[in-house]
Amino acid sequence: MSVKVDVQLDCKGLSCPMPIVRTKKAMDQLEPGQVIEVQATDPGSLADIQSWAKNVGHQYLGTKQEGDLLKHYLRKAGNYVMKERKYPRMIQNEELIQKLNSDKNIYILDVREPAEFAFGHIPGACSIPLVDLENRIAEVPKDRTVYVICRTGTRSDMAAQLLTGHGFENIINVVPGMSVWTGPVEQEN
Repeated sequence: MSVKVDVQLDCKGLSCPMPIVRTKKAMDQLEPGQVIEVQATDPGSLADIQSWAKNVGHQYLGTKQEGDLLKHYLRKAGNYVMKERKYPRMIQNEELIQKLNSDKNIYILDVREPAEFAFGHIPGACSIPLVDLENRIAEVPKDRTVYVICRTGTRSDMAAQLLTGHGFENIINVVPGMSVWTGPVEQEN
């Protein structure tokens, strides 16, 4: 699995809570959506990093272990918080899971960032990050129903609006999205 990171942070040899302290300072320097790789050797850092990210609102993407080295991946929280969704056609996660079981010709467009996609996505989903969608819109089929998914339904709502504005007719926003997805998931190798 290859994860594109914006910053690498060396916390090897430090005991908790020092990896958290250093990660917090490094996150303050990142732009929303950027990914940091925190390299640590303290086994306790796994639970600590996950808990800290959840408590402060950043996204814990996952951890890769290479021998004694733990590489934790976090994505800085975005500033695109939206209170209500504007795109009217939605489907709940559970309904999409049922469709996946009965229809193998489903087109799923995942508009999360590449690192989010790498750590877990619906098998067969196409990855086009929201920031790239307008430039890659020709890759999305107009002749199929397109189920758009992100982490929480916010970016997918914006993507659904964008696609509809470009003449797409069969667009459905999947809510609440991958943050609570219980269906099949695969990771990039």
